[in-house]
Amino acid sequence: MRSKVFISGAAGGLGKAFAVECARRGWDLFLTDLNSEQLEILAAALRRTYGIHVLYKECNLMDPDSRQELFLSITSGSYRFRGLINVAGLDVEGMFRERSRDDIRGIVRLNVEGTLEVTHSLLEIMDPMQSFWIITVSSLAAFFPIPVKATYAASKRFLLDFSLALRDEVKAQGVTVTVLCPAGLPTTSSAVEGIEAQGLMGQLTTQNIGYVARRTLDQALRGKSIVVPGFLNQVMRYAGSLVPPVVLSGLIGKRWRAARKNREDLIVVLE
Repeated sequence: MRSKVFISGAAGGLGKAFAVECARRGWDLFLTDLNSEQLEILAAALRRTYGIHVLYKECNLMDPDSRQELFLSITSGSYRFRGLINVAGLDVEGMFRERSRDDIRGIVRLNVEGTLEVTHSLLEIMDPMQSFWIITVSSLAAFFPIPVKATYAASKRFLLDFSLALRDEVKAQGVTVTVLCPAGLPTTSSAVEGIEAQGLMGQLTTQNIGYVARRTLDQALRGKSIVVPGFLNQVMRYAGSLVPPVVLSGLIGKRWRAARKNREDLIVVLE
């Protein structure tokens, strides 16, 4: 049995792009997401198009019991893995005091808890005959304190810092860890609305998901630690490091409040 690449959030836009890019390279896959019907369709298409072996299992990574069921399924199948791509994540936009406790818990449980447990589980069953690599999807938001997206940005900062620390811990075992920090990606209708609400800047910082998946895999296989797709996004990351965090937060907050107002106005017009 050949070792596989595990992809969480595989039914979403970026997850699908990673799955297609991995399949194009001839790698067998194990896919998971909330939507079993979409997973079945994706798996069938990948098998038919690329002739690879694709397994999948529905899982709610926010739920500890569902995660445990997934891990038991993997271990009982005696599978081994050559790579892990942590895509699954949740972004709930809005002022912190206006968000429900369920919204806040959901971000932490999926972005942090789910990613940590999947990573911990896969490291226990990586293929000893392959160089194991991990890609974790963070965000350009990880580099900034972002009002209106405070919990989300903080969760992505956690993933960035965790991944860089883990990278140092596991390098002696020949494992590499790469953090993907993209700006806007047109993966859902909600994401597209958010990009449009930011006007020209949103359009300029947005990247094609197929390009992002391909470039990130190439960089991960070369052992790159952080991938920030797009020259403008790289400039923004560097420029942000030169500004005091308190000042930066105020500037970003002003921009995001304006974008949120634009988005609300757009929804009213469409209705």
